[in-house]
Amino acid sequence: MDNKHALLSPSSSQRWLNCPPSARIGEHIEDTTSVFAEEGTDAHTLSEYKINKALGLVVENPKANLKYYDEAMDDHTDGYAIYILEQYEMAKSKNKDALILTEQKLDISKFVPNCKGTGDCIILDDKTLHIIDFKYGQGVLVSSENNTQMMLYALGALEMFSNLYEIDQVLMTVYQPRLSNISTRTIETTELLNWAENYLKPQALLAHEGKGEFQSGEHCRFCKVKATCRKRAEDNLELAKYDFRSPSLLNNNEIGEILKKAEELVAWASDIKEYAFSLLNRGEKLEGFKLVRGRSNRKYIDDEAVAKIVKNAGYDPYDNKILGITAMTSLLGKNQFQELLGSLIHKPLGAPTLVPESDKRPAITINDFNDMEEK
Repeated sequence: MDNKHALLSPSSSQRWLNCPPSARIGEHIEDTTSVFAEEGTDAHTLSEYKINKALGLVVENPKANLKYYDEAMDDHTDGYAIYILEQYEMAKSKNKDALILTEQKLDISKFVPNCKGTGDCIILDDKTLHIIDFKYGQGVLVSSENNTQMMLYALGALEMFSNLYEIDQVLMTVYQPRLSNISTRTIETTELLNWAENYLKPQALLAHEGKGEFQSGEHCRFCKVKATCRKRAEDNLELAKYDFRSPSLLNNNEIGEILKKAEELVAWASDIKEYAFSLLNRGEKLEGFKLVRGRSNRKYIDDEAVAKIVKNAGYDPYDNKILGITAMTSLLGKNQFQELLGSLIHKPLGAPTLVPESDKRPAITINDFNDMEEK
């Protein structure tokens, strides 16, 4: 995994490449972690163990020390290990001496000052380098297209092996099991190196020196100053130029432009609210706002005692109902669930949802709300 304290890390590259001064402006703000990050670390540890064990290495089973281990993580890491081994076998079919490395430390400082990273899996045959990144998160779909984190990993691997292999092309794959997402991009080595020389290195130098122009966008999501950034505020407040007129007074192009900005506007407002809460929560003042107690629900102090008393009174205290599909799958296991209940499962069409054109799902035409046809 990347060094969390690195100024210009591969994992934050989308942000500092698009907004170079953001690197230095957030440099001294403390890093934070989350349950999701810790869960991802456990999944990486488990997947590395499974791959190395399958390769015949003597490794210690880490399950007992994993805080977030469960059956779902076991299944997802099994799938990832199988995928990796399949890719390795494909590479060996081209070159019996193909190389595979897991959790490989990479030095990217030739292109980005003091930049290092860790490649989840690297597979090499004579001409092809395959970088595979295991993403256990399920909040955001991660694509391999224009994925600067993976491009930096690829550059680090090319630098490591350039004296041993003549690599013509690079494959970059995101494996994200909880969103059923396997995304692969293929790029010629010359194109990747050209990007590194003509775009990456100049932008990285600006970021390292704290120079360049502030730029807001999707990359603000994980920025440490996303709530207080003036540039982001100015860009989001541009929506006010429409004076929030009735949509019927706007043409289709204007509607489209507003929709493109609306999601970022909502995210920005949420970040502002979260930041304001943190200010008040630590005792600071915020003109016009205060913290109050929210609504709460009554709870039993002791469920067993309640059940016993209600039973003695002649009533059934339990609401018995069939388990939901997720809970039932956990109870039976995926294979037995499919064997016993597969014919009784139905997945209806999802409701129409408005998304950007860049979304990979196929568009639908709606004749009426009861008849939807994919096109």
